[in-house]
Amino acid sequence: MTQFKSGQYKTNLTGSSYNYKSFMPETINKPYKWHDKDINLLLEKASSNLSKLNTFALQMPDISFFIKMHVAKEATTSSEIEGTQTNIEEVFIEKENLVPEKRDDWEEVQNYIKAMNLAINKLKDLPLSIRLIKKAHKILLSGVRGEKKNPGQIRKTQNWIGGTNINNANFVPPHPDDLPKLLSDLEKFWHNDKLQLPYLIKTAISHYQFETIHPFLDGNGRIGRLIITLYLIDVSILDKPVLYLSHFLNQNRTKYFQLLSQVRKENNMDQWLKFFLKGVTSTSKKGINTLQKAVNLKRDYDNLINKKVSSRQKKLSKKALSYLLSDPIVTVKELSNELGITFPTANSLLDALEKLEIVKEITGKQRNRQFKLKNYIEIFS
Repeated sequence: MTQFKSGQYKTNLTGSSYNYKSFMPETINKPYKWHDKDINLLLEKASSNLSKLNTFALQMPDISFFIKMHVAKEATTSSEIEGTQTNIEEVFIEKENLVPEKRDDWEEVQNYIKAMNLAINKLKDLPLSIRLIKKAHKILLSGVRGEKKNPGQIRKTQNWIGGTNINNANFVPPHPDDLPKLLSDLEKFWHNDKLQLPYLIKTAISHYQFETIHPFLDGNGRIGRLIITLYLIDVSILDKPVLYLSHFLNQNRTKYFQLLSQVRKENNMDQWLKFFLKGVTSTSKKGINTLQKAVNLKRDYDNLINKKVSSRQKKLSKKALSYLLSDPIVTVKELSNELGITFPTANSLLDALEKLEIVKEITGKQRNRQFKLKNYIEIFS
């Protein structure tokens, strides 16, 4: 981008025996121009593929089932970037059925899912705002390892990234006194239609800026990646929350962090924009492919039930399948409660679905058995 300035370091007086420098980014609510034609081509490709994904999602029956799986995948992957280790299968296992060493990570991912769902639902009535982001952040950190780092509150102390202390940190975000101005500017940037800037470009710039501001003591990466989806929904580029970039960013984690750093150090926004747009294209294509596979698998299961299940059990089997599409790992008791049937009936129903190879028993136990919709989970894995 021509004449783009990322910001500069400023010395902060601490009142103690030493001072330190924090990065003060330039405000972003301003017009932008670029000369790199590759950005235009990548923007066109990304916009086209994102539009195809959105259209595909709108035309899909039972899209809510598949969105729940997308959210689970995003939660596990975005959390993985921050060091949390929970796979998508474990998301749907009850906490008490996990080994103790897995439970803390599981809780963090569950919080992320709750935070995403809350923010997405709030967008139906409220515009994207720092207030909404704080609500999501409060849920993200409540009751987990970050609960002592002021969930839902903009930080009032200095943080840093990398290193053992502020003196050897890889990056020191803005001083707390600078945050109100920077966050107000970011919010204005989201809603300034007079800029006439393509929404995907605005999304990329706002993600960079949020990560640079680092307004919370913890959880900035996960919230910053969530903002990508929230913004695209807010400006009606997406009608359904089906684009999540964390898988692409995790696959290219080193480059992801390098390019964000490069913007600050070299004022080089162009390379970040190209990387981001490539991510949107790649993720949109994979999203369509994943959703198509899920639709095909559901159709195959429906056909199998129609052919192999007696008329008396057909309706109940399809109700069980519908539940499994939104919660693909269940116990007999869960299915019994969900469908309002007796425990023995639910037990027989799952046994019948296992014989059809629709579900697979995963505990090997005689009691408290768990079944999973194996092929369905693998599609989203």
